[in-house]
Formats: sequence, structure tokens, C-alpha cells
Amino acid sequence: MAAQAVARRVPARKRVVILGGGFGGVNAVMALGKLPVDVTLVDRRNYHLFQPLLYQVALAVLSPADIAQPIRALVRDHPNVDVLMDEAVGFDLPLQRVQLKTGVQLEYDYLIIATGSTHSYFGRDEWAKLAPGLKTVEDATEIRRRVLLAFELAERQMMEKGTHPALNFVIIGGGPTGVELAGAISDIARLYMTRDFRHIDPSMAQVLILEGGPNILSSYPEDLQRKALEQLDELGVKVRTGAHVSDVQPGHVMVGDERIDAVVTLWAAGVQASPLGKLLGVATDKRGAVVVDGHLNPPGHPEIFICGDLAHFEQDGKQVPGVAQPAMQMGRYAAKRIGRLVATTLGSDGSGRDEQFRYFDKGDMATIGRKAAVAKIEWPFKAHWSGFPAWMTWLVVHIFFLIGFRNRLSVFRQWAWTYLTFSDGARLITGSQELPGWNAQDDPAGALTTKALDMNSPKS
Repeated sequence: MAAQAVARRVPARKRVVILGGGFGGVNAVMALGKLPVDVTLVDRRNYHLFQPLLYQVALAVLSPADIAQPIRALVRDHPNVDVLMDEAVGFDLPLQRVQLKTGVQLEYDYLIIATGSTHSYFGRDEWAKLAPGLKTVEDATEIRRRVLLAFELAERQMMEKGTHPALNFVIIGGGPTGVELAGAISDIARLYMTRDFRHIDPSMAQVLILEGGPNILSSYPEDLQRKALEQLDELGVKVRTGAHVSDVQPGHVMVGDERIDAVVTLWAAGVQASPLGKLLGVATDKRGAVVVDGHLNPPGHPEIFICGDLAHFEQDGKQVPGVAQPAMQMGRYAAKRIGRLVATTLGSDGSGRDEQFRYFDKGDMATIGRKAAVAKIEWPFKAHWSGFPAWMTWLVVHIFFLIGFRNRLSVFRQWAWTYLTFSDGARLITGSQELPGWNAQDDPAGALTTKALDMNSPKS
């Protein structure tokens, strides 16, 4: 009797939706691209941004293309990955659907949310137009526009009137971003722009950090905080701790009743989690980050994984920081766990023997300026470095983690050229030529004044 063919039902492939193309999302998608699942990555932008180097775009050392890579280029070798340039605006958790801004609804079996964080102005959102923060390429180019425009306007006004407002740059917040911005502004003013202007002296620019807490770089050990202060002082950057900003206006900042004039004010004081966390309807912390368990799941939702800045995850009694390394590790962990669940290699409930997430802390680094940085190294050995060794370590590590060989080569070449020649290759002013608060003072008290200069005479 001839054997009869038996039709076997092929189970449908699991659908994984990833929201966010940052460190968590990209690391998850690269791992899931090798698994038998169908993946859809959704992001408002078509590129992955290497945020730790964003301040170098803001201060005209690098161009945006040096620190960004198209997402489609990253996943082109993974045919099971689709990319949607769209934005999530809501969820239907019972039906396991994501609602997109365009009206499309994506069904999922597993959902990874890694949409990061945004600026927090502590309820004073009107300050955003006067003191931009640094989270996106658009933020970086706006900061670049304002900083460079301040020097250009000063040069023009000096030629026309023989005087210009003091070039005071105020940075609100003394965390890593604030310190990096302050050091970079000081560097370009003292080292890279002094030969480019005829009627002003860019090196006379003053940079001030206003930190509300008792210390800058509060997450770093005390010895590195002191080293950071010493290096900032060598760069001419002033630091005021315990300085709570009460108001931000065009051309000045208020600390209590004290007015501090500023041609450019930048914000580096606070962040809040992506609003998608609260849209899930689960427990969040005061920043809006989702409280997750050891599997990075919100309580009661083992099919949802929260990664990066959006996750409130505690390890050994401390919250894991919202920086690049935890986000990368969380993304890889979420992909690995989904792979195990799909392969049904776990317990009967699909979760019993899976290991929980554990952050492997390799250390923290913050650059301060040319040949100036601090580094708390946890792996492969423990050490606290500052100065040139920390700066070199920071440079090598950041180039290594850039995605794409072209980006690494381009950044290294640009850095080497800038270091050797004291020149900047991305000093472009685009957009408006208006600077909030320029000439806002009727009485330019404290302005840099000098006698009227002949239009063709060089600066003294």
C-alpha cells in the first residue's frame, strides 16, 4: 500500500516590532535579523545616530554624516527585517497592536520599545526656544548655528560700532553633556578660531556652567569630579554649583535675583523618558521611565521589552544609568530572550529557565576638551584616569563603537586633521541669522568695549 503524504502545518513566524532606532533598537534588530522571526523596526528618522559624539557636531568638529548611518544600510543583509519611517502614538495591549501616526496598526507577538528620552525643562517648556538641549541632529545644528553666529555678530558689530556684547556662553547643567559642551566651546574659541577674525578676540569668550547640585558629574567618583574641575579651570571654564536657575530670557539667565548675561544659553540640566512609556498604562517612575523586572518586561506583559533610557531597571540596589552601554546590552538581551522563547527551549511556560538581564558595567567616560577627559574604568581593570590618557581612551572607545567602517575612518581622519592643524571642517551656519537676546541690553554693561576700529585694521 502506497504511503500517503501527510500535510504538516507550518507554524506562523513570530512577529517582532521594534520601536526606536537608537542603541537599544539597533542592537536588538541586528540580533533578531539572524533568527527565524519577522521584524519591523519603526523610527521617525531613517538613520541611527551615535549620540555620544553629537556634541562634536554641535561645536563644528564633525558633520552629522560622520556620526549617523542609514538604518536600511545596517539591515540590508537581513531579509526578515522591514523598516518603517513612522512614529508610534498608542497601543492596544489586549490585541497586541501598535498604533502609528499614519493610522497603520502593527500586530506583534513581541514588542521592543527603545524610544529613549528627551529634554526636561521641569515644567518650563517655554525655555526650550531660548536654551536648546542636545538630543538630535537638529539640536546639534541649532547649537552650532547659535555659537558660531555669536562670534560672527560680534565681529560685525565691532566693525560697525567698535563694541560688542560680552561673549558669555552659559550652560545650564553640569552633567557629562554640559561639561562636554563647555569644554568644546572653550576649545574652539581659544584654539581654532583665533586666527579667523580680524576685529574681535574669540579667546576672550567666557564659558560658565551653572549646576544646581553640589557637584558636577555627580555620577562620577569624587576624585574624578575634582580632576574635571581642574581641567575645566585650565580651559578657562567657570563652574558654579548650587546655582538654581529661576528664569531664562533672551540674552540672560536668572539665578535667584541675580542676572547673568548670555549671548548663548544651552540646556543640559534634565531629561525625561519618551512619552510612550506612559501610553502603555503601566507603572513609571518620576521621569516617565517604565519600571521593568529582571527580564526587562513591565509587570504582566512578558511579550513587551523596554530597553535603554525608557527602562527603569535596578541592579544591586541601584538604577542602571540611561547611557549607551546599558541600552546596547538591553537590546541584545531582549533579542536573545525572544529567540529562546521562539525556539521553545525553556520551561513549559516558555520562561522558566531563561536568565535575567544583568548589566556589565565597563565604566564611564566624559571628555572635557582637547587632551582633557575623565574615565572611570571598570573593565578589563579598575582605574580612574584623567587628562591625556583618559582622552585617548575616550577617543579609541568611541571610534570603535561607531557603526560602519566608513564612519570610523571618516571620524578618525577628521579628528586627526583637527588635532594637528587646529582647524575645523564643519563650521557652517545654516538657517536664521537672528540670535535670541543679541543686543537686548540697552546699557551694554560688562560688554567688551574698545575704540572704533578702522574697517581694514587687524585686531590688536
